Amino acid sequence: MTVELTRVYHFSAAHQLGNPALSVEDNAALYGACAGVHGHNYYLEVTVGGKPDRVTGMVLDLGELDEIVQRRLLDQIDHHSLEAAPVLAGVITTGESLARAFWRPLAAALPAGILRRVTVVETAKNRFEYRGES
Repeated sequence: MTVELTRVYHFSAAHQLGNPALSVEDNAALYGACAGVHGHNYYLEVTVGGKPDRVTGMVLDLGELDEIVQRRLLDQIDHHSLEAAPVLAGVITTGESLARAFWRPLAAALPAGILRRVTVVETAKNRFEYRGES
């Protein structure tokens, strides 16, 4: 029996979309208003899954998950510029790229194979899911 658990986190951050290989004009044409500094109140959904432990009945202790997410991600990104976060060094901070970049430190800190999905909710209309490499 496999069970999935999704925990939801909130963070606020500023960012600006731009590819450093492009000119200011090209970035403005490509990203529009998002090429300027702006912010979002994001939601981060972290889904883990597996067989519940026979003793605890849990896939993973929520306190352990919270500590990992806080230490590996939220401490670096909440109320900060995403471009300044070490976890996002060299990343163009689109929603797609955030979901992929957030996967790596979480997968490294969690028990092997337990991370199922990382979802970044940028706005009420935009959500980005990453399920790891196929």
